[in-house]
Amino acid sequence: MNADALASAAAASPRPPTPAKRRVFAGAPPQIRRAAAVVNEAGGGVEAGAADALRAILDRFSIEADVKSVAPQDMPAAVKEAASRAPDLLVTLAGDGTARYAAGLCGADGPLVAPLAGGTMNMLPYALYGRAPWREALEAALSNGVVRPVPGGTVNGSPFYVAAILGSPALWGPAREALRRGQPLKALARARRALAHSFKRRLRYRLDGGARQKAEALALVSPLMTDACFDGSALEAVALDPRHAADVFRIGAASLFGDWRADPAVLSQCCRTAEITATQSIPCMLDGEAHRIADTAEIGFVPHAFYALVGADAPSVAAVPETRGS
Repeated sequence: MNADALASAAAASPRPPTPAKRRVFAGAPPQIRRAAAVVNEAGGGVEAGAADALRAILDRFSIEADVKSVAPQDMPAAVKEAASRAPDLLVTLAGDGTARYAAGLCGADGPLVAPLAGGTMNMLPYALYGRAPWREALEAALSNGVVRPVPGGTVNGSPFYVAAILGSPALWGPAREALRRGQPLKALARARRALAHSFKRRLRYRLDGGARQKAEALALVSPLMTDACFDGSALEAVALDPRHAADVFRIGAASLFGDWRADPAVLSQCCRTAEITATQSIPCMLDGEAHRIADTAEIGFVPHAFYALVGADAPSVAAVPETRGS
C-alpha cells in the first residue's frame, strides 16, 4: 500500500460516525451484528478467493457483512467509505499501511477494528493475533472474541501502534521491502543509500521535557510490543548511538542472540512525550511504513488509541482496560 496515498487520505478524512447507543466494555465479549471488510486483492499475504472466504466466515457467524475486494490504489477510499457506515466491526485484510490507516480512522470512538495479516511484514496484525493465519485469527475473534484497547503514539499527529523509528535506520526499510518483492538490484541500491547516510544524520532529542541528548536514531516502542515500562503507561524510547560500523554489527548480533538493551551504544528509558530535531528532514518508519517528516518531530503516547477485536487467547497487551461510550 502506497504510504503517501494513505497519508493524504488520512489528512482529508474526518472521523467516521459511530453507532448510536452502543457501549463497549474493554475485555468483554462484543456483540457483532454488522461488519464491513476491505480486502487488498494484490496484498502480499492475500490469496485468490480471499474475499469470498472472508465473507463465508462472517456469514457462518450470522453477521451482516459488506465485503469489498479492491486494487491497492483504491484501498484508502474503500476503507474510509466502509468506516463511514459505522459497522460494529471493520475488518481489513491488507498490509501495514492499511492496518494503520484503518485503526487511525476509527480511533477510540469508532468501530472495532480487526486488522488481519494480508501484507508482507504485518507488524500490527502479528502483534494483535500472533502468527496465526488470518482465517484462524478471524474465527477465534468471532467465536470467543474480546474487546482489547490498543495503545500507541503519534509522530507529528500521525499514529503508530507498534513502533516509530526515526533516523537513518529507517532508510533500511525500503531495501528490505525491495528484497521481499524479489528485486535484489533495487534492494542493493537502497541499502547503499542507507549505508551512505549512516553516522551522518544525528538527531537531537528530549524525553518528557528532560535534558537534550544526541543519537543517530530514536525508536519509540508501544506497550503492545514491550513490557519495559512498568504498567504499559508509556512508550519505550530506545536511542541508538553507534559511532562505528563495528557498533552496528555488535548491536545487530545482540538483537539476535542476547539483550541488545545492555549494549553501551543503546539507551532505553520510558517516556510519554518526546521532541526531536535535526538539520534536515527526518526519515521515519511508522509500523513498518516509510515516511519522511520535517526537521522537527513531536511524539506523544496514546494509552487507548483504538479498540481491536481479538480472540481470548491472543497475545496480551500491556494497557489498562477501560469502559468507552459511543
